[in-house]
Amino acid sequence: MQNRCPGCRAQLLSFYDALLLPRGRPAGQQFMRARLHGPSKASPAAAAAASAAARPWHGSSARQFSTTVPVRQEPVTNSEPTRETTKPTPEEIETIVRQAKQTFGNSLPPDYLTPEEYKVYERLYGPPLHPTTPEDVGISLRPQGDEDQPVLLQETEYGTMEEVEYTFDQSTAILPEQLEGEVEGEIEETVLDLGEDGQVDVALDADYEAAGEFEPAADGQTEYLSVPANNQREYDVLIKLQRDFEVASQRALEEKALEEERIRQEEEAEEQRAIEKAENETAQEEFVEAEQEMDLELMEEEYAGTRVHEYTMLGQFKTTPRTLYLPKQNFVQPITELLGRTDPTHVAEAAERMLGGPMLPHGPGTPKLRTNYPQKGVAMEAGHHRMSQIEADTYLATVLPGLYATSTSILVEVRKRLGEGWIREMLARPDGAGPRVLDVGAGGAGLAAWEAVLQAEWDILRENGTVEGRKPPGKKTVVVGSENLRQRVSRFLDDTTFLPRLPDYLHSIEGGERKLDSGGGPAPRKVFDVIIASHQLMAIDKEWKRKDLLDNLWTMLNPQGGVLIVMEKGHPRGFEAVANVRDRVLDEFIIPPTPQEHKQDEQLQSEDERVREPGMIIAPCTNHGKCPMYLAPGLTPGRKDFCHFSQRFIRPPFLQKVLNATHHNHEDIDFSYVAVRRGARPDPTGFLQGKEAADKAFAGYEDNSSSLSPSSASASSSSLAPHPLSLPRAILPPLKRHGHITFDMCTPAGNIERWVVPKSFSKQAYHDARKSAWGDLWALGAKTRTTRAVRLGKAGVDTGDGGVRSRAAAAEAGGKSRGKNKERVIDIKVDPRYGMQGASERVKPGSRQAERRTKGGRRVKLDDIMKELGADKMEEEEDPEYRDFMRKKGGL
Repeated sequence: MQNRCPGCRAQLLSFYDALLLPRGRPAGQQFMRARLHGPSKASPAAAAAASAAARPWHGSSARQFSTTVPVRQEPVTNSEPTRETTKPTPEEIETIVRQAKQTFGNSLPPDYLTPEEYKVYERLYGPPLHPTTPEDVGISLRPQGDEDQPVLLQETEYGTMEEVEYTFDQSTAILPEQLEGEVEGEIEETVLDLGEDGQVDVALDADYEAAGEFEPAADGQTEYLSVPANNQREYDVLIKLQRDFEVASQRALEEKALEEERIRQEEEAEEQRAIEKAENETAQEEFVEAEQEMDLELMEEEYAGTRVHEYTMLGQFKTTPRTLYLPKQNFVQPITELLGRTDPTHVAEAAERMLGGPMLPHGPGTPKLRTNYPQKGVAMEAGHHRMSQIEADTYLATVLPGLYATSTSILVEVRKRLGEGWIREMLARPDGAGPRVLDVGAGGAGLAAWEAVLQAEWDILRENGTVEGRKPPGKKTVVVGSENLRQRVSRFLDDTTFLPRLPDYLHSIEGGERKLDSGGGPAPRKVFDVIIASHQLMAIDKEWKRKDLLDNLWTMLNPQGGVLIVMEKGHPRGFEAVANVRDRVLDEFIIPPTPQEHKQDEQLQSEDERVREPGMIIAPCTNHGKCPMYLAPGLTPGRKDFCHFSQRFIRPPFLQKVLNATHHNHEDIDFSYVAVRRGARPDPTGFLQGKEAADKAFAGYEDNSSSLSPSSASASSSSLAPHPLSLPRAILPPLKRHGHITFDMCTPAGNIERWVVPKSFSKQAYHDARKSAWGDLWALGAKTRTTRAVRLGKAGVDTGDGGVRSRAAAAEAGGKSRGKNKERVIDIKVDPRYGMQGASERVKPGSRQAERRTKGGRRVKLDDIMKELGADKMEEEEDPEYRDFMRKKGGL
């Protein structure tokens, strides 16, 4: 029967069954046993063969030529044992009991025997040990797990066997799919064996018998049982056991799959944790290397500082070192722990969604590759009241590092310009409260930067023995609207007051004494020594709202030397917002140290006008006049030159992951700012402003210190040193060429000039110019100076239609409108005898005068030039000839 199809084999087996059927047994009783010890893939064929063997053979049966093996459904049988209607004889009962003992051994299926049969069973064999299980009839699983893999053993010198480890080559292995055809072709001829009891056993190749038992198929189906069924009752019980086993096997397979899935997920999570740990270790190593580089850079700067002029060192706009490293213990580490529970991929997706896409153009930075993007402010504000968990994590990871860098750079510059006495006076207050600081818009980054500056000053005083304690006194307040962000920021800001919104002192103070609970006096209010307003103006679209914000911040500022810092992004729109604040402060809030010509609006002179106080601009301006880069207020399209500065900082590891940055771990962030002090003026000693200060700075202060003897230099250096407000500032990076350096300076006279320091000018000046940077104050003079043309764009909003608004915008800017700057030419017709007869505007031949329509579509009424000139009011002289003519006509 080798290489026979299942249909032919079934017909042949049915033929032999009919020939060998004993005459003493009923024809409907089955004696065929199918023993199939092959794999599960042979089960359908074996099932078809057994099913065909149970049917009578018909000579007219046609052979099917289909290659698909037909698998017929198993007939539904009653699981309960069949009870014969006639009462069995004692011999039949004993035969059934002995067959049950032979089939089930020491076990017995529940309710398998009748009470009479069970009594005989107990009399012959005693009570069964336990109910029959699938394992009792030969249904068992093969070894699973690692035992399923082949094992290589070798004999040792002591006669024992030991396992040999080997590597399984997957490339040369033969897959089970490749063996499918070979296994089917190796099945040997089926052998018909006639047992002693006259039953037919169908056996396959001995190789399958030696292969051991196999796991159930993936769908829960098992092979046919190798246990002979002596009667219909045993057959039903075995089928029931088989089905129970299939259900249990399916459940076991599902549990095994779930367990494997759980193990796989745990392994993947462990691998991910290992990868993140390795990345964190790498990032920490890079951070440590960066700190070592910082120390090396600091040593190099200290060495270079020994050769730099003292006035050059005083005017440097930089942190120490120039590349800012965020504090690891007080800033980086707490945020890293907070972000550890969030996947960096989710944070990156949220950041790109809320901050303008890749490279985050609407974040605190200004990516160079995204300069064509709309010039907007920071899209995420700390004052927002609704912020989800992922948005709060995104704010920590992407916005806070940049705000910390800009705040630190500005505070360091303010500390240099005001001197060491500024912070020490606040620390030495009699009440011991220390400085009071308010952070608006930075979400705690401004307070973290202030803590670093204040702690550095405190450490110096503690080393000198002036103060005691590890932490300086002071009160810190921050405006954070979202509860999710507030919980996160509080992890690294200690002893800090959180406000959900900025208090409105401007309107609450007005008429406060008239309220019932006021006690007849104004309500008490808090004032702050330092207010850091970060990225607050560009988020406001209305001009009057910006004015209210500035008025409110000024009301909260300490009138005895409080400092207000306003910063925005380093692009033209951000500069215009800051420059507008500067103009308002000079026009309405403070009295400059030196008289300056400034535009005053006569309409603002009233009883309710704000009382101006003494004050000064600390940085970056060195003049208190009109900003040379903001001559026309408002938005200026096409602006190319604007006042801004840059600060480089090392990105923390979590920001590197969000940006997916691999080549650089630093970032240059641009910003525009202004720092104003209220109620205090600079020392008038040696303080110059205007053209005199610019000319003195151009001549240079190098000889002031070199002409002094070493003994008198220290005593007189403070009196001869130039004041910071008397020096020009580099508004762009110096152009360092071979043999000369070019500076673009904003002078104390309020002009933008280009200064050139060649090598022939001065050895010290040339050396210091090579070491200078963007934003430094320059005190060593120059050889040549020229006025630099500033590219301010077109002022006002040019509608481009040649109408009233377009002409007004062009007139305000002093420029051209649509490429034309021509005066209107009016042709007036004058008769020598009768005077002015008419007037018309001269237009270009072939064109006509532009007409404008209103919103309703009606034509604008043209102005009557004759009426404007008053021609209708002129008294004409009476003509005698005309009087005689009219008299004669009337007479007719």
